Amino acid sequence: MIVVLIIAVTAALSIVMTAAWVVQRVTHNAGWVDTIWTFGTGAAGIAYALAPMPGVPWPGPRQLLVAVLVVAWSLRLGFHLAERTRRGPEDVRYAQFRIEWGAGFEVRMFRFLQIQAAAAAFLALSILAAARNPGPLGLGDLAGLAVFMMATAGETLADRQLGLFRRDPTHRGKICERGLWRWSRHPNYFFEWLGWLAYPLIAIDWSGNDLWGWFALTGPAFMYVLLVHVSGIPPLEQQMLRSRGEAYRAYQARTRPFLPWPITS
Repeated sequence: MIVVLIIAVTAALSIVMTAAWVVQRVTHNAGWVDTIWTFGTGAAGIAYALAPMPGVPWPGPRQLLVAVLVVAWSLRLGFHLAERTRRGPEDVRYAQFRIEWGAGFEVRMFRFLQIQAAAAAFLALSILAAARNPGPLGLGDLAGLAVFMMATAGETLADRQLGLFRRDPTHRGKICERGLWRWSRHPNYFFEWLGWLAYPLIAIDWSGNDLWGWFALTGPAFMYVLLVHVSGIPPLEQQMLRSRGEAYRAYQARTRPFLPWPITS
């Protein structure tokens, strides 16, 4: 049963990202794929969270908790990305892909989005592990909820600070170093990663009776790799260096790339 569920969710995510490819092709704005990926991953997480468990009353309190976290994450981030895409030009990462990939952009973009579908399918497994922790609600669930709320508040604050900075025409071409952006070059990425730590806290059965919950650690680990080493910080920093030059190099030297914490000499 669980294998069938995983196969179905993975196939659905592939279809969702195929639809995202069609949308970006019609609109000529690949920024929409991030919004669609977020809602698609959220839908996958909800399906995993609320899937019936043998011998357990449905839906269980932990299933509902996990589903609420997934809905909150998906709606907040998804609508934020949608508004950003609607307001502004195409995301600089995708705009750079158009230049680098040239005539092969659409084919390579389709392949790239299927990789994103696979990444979403893998990430969502940590949600599945959290929802299917067979133990009673406890301190792990409270800790997971607290971490999620802290992460959501931090990411919302970082997005708001950057949005206000960019909307001021006098800041055009400048680097945001206000609030959390004074301590981290990518505080929004840090809090996005932090939010995924909620699921292993909920998933792990600290009594040791069920080891499946430890698999949920793959979610934040994978998200860290994506954000810090693959599709998050590296392409964005390359673009900032191209557009801001030495000013951004100086910002890099005095500001941490990920963890929002002052650099001490």
